[in-house]
Amino acid sequence: MTTLRLGGPAARLITATTDDEVIEAVREADDSGTPLLIVAGGSNLVIADEGFPGTVLRIATSGFSLSGTRLELAAGENWSQAVARTVEAGLAGVECLAGIPGSAGATPIQNVGAYGQEVSSTLTEVVAYDRHTRETVTVPNAECGFSYRHSRFKADPSRHVVLRVRFALEDAGGLSAPLKYAETARLLGVETGERVPAVLARETVLKLRAGKGMVLDPEDHDTWSAGSFFTNPVLGEAAFATFVARVRERLGPDVAPPAFPAAEGRTKTSAAWLIDKAGFTKGYGTGPARISTKHTLALTNRGSATTADLLALAREVRDGVESAFGVTLHNEPVTVGCAL
Repeated sequence: MTTLRLGGPAARLITATTDDEVIEAVREADDSGTPLLIVAGGSNLVIADEGFPGTVLRIATSGFSLSGTRLELAAGENWSQAVARTVEAGLAGVECLAGIPGSAGATPIQNVGAYGQEVSSTLTEVVAYDRHTRETVTVPNAECGFSYRHSRFKADPSRHVVLRVRFALEDAGGLSAPLKYAETARLLGVETGERVPAVLARETVLKLRAGKGMVLDPEDHDTWSAGSFFTNPVLGEAAFATFVARVRERLGPDVAPPAFPAAEGRTKTSAAWLIDKAGFTKGYGTGPARISTKHTLALTNRGSATTADLLALAREVRDGVESAFGVTLHNEPVTVGCAL
């Protein structure tokens, strides 16, 4: 039930196909004091080898409603398929989020983003069950606490269970939103800020993702992963200056690390670059858990790995990067019953 294909059994598994069934299962677990784990696409979970000693609620709700440029998705809807349908309808705003595995309900939790787009840019509100008040609530974008790979739902994961997600897309006559990601624009032969047909933007992103092993393929062990395992570090001014000094000391005075402006005067750098320059190249590892042969940011199960194998590799990479550059990497997927 996870894209890593790791983790032990659930003590109990419930599959909910309607919002009412989701709420009923959550209330039952809360009333009985039973530990509860919410699973949908399983693309962002690292579950302990011992499994989960409680109720696993698999959200399998369905619902795709498009009215003009307004989109509502049930939490259990396949995200990648939903993106494809919006592009087919000629709408812009999420076309560069194509190919991301998992469900629609998971997207606001960590403010899913890729290739210059984030769901927070088009999301208008989240409909969720509030486990504290035991009511269904509608949370507008401004109250979601969105930041880089973060939200109020991720900050307090035990409170809300996402039921539906609503978006306001753009009708640009079949064109994409302005391209923000340099690699995408370069492949399309345009400048950043320009628009291209949304269909073409989606196809280009899918090719980029596939080349990095980021589109699910059961025959390709490079896709037996949780996608990017580490988030890109965001550093304050002093920390970034120290980091640059470490880079020059280790790699040479003319080497400049990737740097992108972030909020509050901070700078974001590349986790993939750090991992590679610390000596953990594509395909690194000799055991059943290794770095992807296509992308240094993905840790993969080569077919017989355990969660312990994966976490041992993750710790080796994290500690190696910290030793080389003084920067601590943090895992992006959620760990259940285990920790990095």
